[in-house]
Amino acid sequence: MLEFCRKPLERCFGVGDGGDGLLWHIDLKPHSFGDYSIAVVQANSFLEDQGQVLTSPSATYIGVYDGHGGPEASRFITHHLFAFLHNFATEEGGLSEEVIKKAFSATEEGFLHFVKRSWAAQPQIASVGSCCLVGAISNNVLYVANLGDSRAVLGRRASQGQMNSPVVAERLSTDHNVGVEEVRREVEALHPDDSNIVVYTRGVWRIKGIIQVSRSIGDVYLKKPEFNRDPLFQQFGSPVPLKRAVMTAEPSIVIRKLKPNDMFLIFASDGLWEHLSDEAAVEIVFKNPRVGIAKRLVKAAVQEAARKREMRYEDIKRIKRGMMQRSHCMLSPKVNCSPILCNGFYVKVISYYRDRCVWLEETILFQNT
Repeated sequence: MLEFCRKPLERCFGVGDGGDGLLWHIDLKPHSFGDYSIAVVQANSFLEDQGQVLTSPSATYIGVYDGHGGPEASRFITHHLFAFLHNFATEEGGLSEEVIKKAFSATEEGFLHFVKRSWAAQPQIASVGSCCLVGAISNNVLYVANLGDSRAVLGRRASQGQMNSPVVAERLSTDHNVGVEEVRREVEALHPDDSNIVVYTRGVWRIKGIIQVSRSIGDVYLKKPEFNRDPLFQQFGSPVPLKRAVMTAEPSIVIRKLKPNDMFLIFASDGLWEHLSDEAAVEIVFKNPRVGIAKRLVKAAVQEAARKREMRYEDIKRIKRGMMQRSHCMLSPKVNCSPILCNGFYVKVISYYRDRCVWLEETILFQNT
């Protein structure tokens, strides 16, 4: 039997944290493989992000979908990607790099068909997209697949078998963001005939001056030039001169055997990593009890965001949901979290809050028992 938790968050998580209008959390609850903890912070009136955890007797899946332009892409991924993964893995006799690529491709194609069906009534749907970070554990092997700039970070002991060994952070995913020089060069190399493929504007590097991430589900108008040129779409935005696709849905994939000194994993969208380094997040998880660890990690990022803006956490709590984006969009707190115990690893899902106060990010942690 499959078990999962996915949003809408209010239905999944219930009420808030006492008088804290910023944060929802479940400190620790039983799951089919152990326990989980959840914490969520929402800044906007509606969420463009989604996240889910699904377990079966043979595998555990974790997903973090950082939406932009609207919630449709992240919701579509939530309802389809894990089903594709599960079905293809069953057909192929287990998870593999090829199975993951097929599942991502099927999700991208499915969303394209959805856009085509919705196009006449909602042409702006062509500008909706989502980053997509997925983790899977099967037969003590970890699979991490990523589109966009969400990130998976492993916390592990530096030396195996030594309890006093320090814990180090190991990044397991690639940030597909043109703010990273290597990614920027990759995009430029794919478009040698376009001197404006990557433009520095509004303080950051962006593809065609529009978007920072180079890989996603959706963003059809940047992948299919015919949508961009259609007069119907141009009623809602300026046309972008495209000869061919400037984004892709090809995931980066890492496959790694879990080892005895691997302690936990953190999956989070970029909002967490804008305020906490890989090492800082790993240190917080390692030095604190499991109960409420999601909430603790969330609050650490929110407090760091507030400090940068010379505010206090209490000041953030007083900002009404929906107003935060307009009044303090650069503040960026939002988070969500939950843990599960599987194959000797403790999983915590934590969603995080980003600089564009619109998006909820999720983080997942696995920890040895």
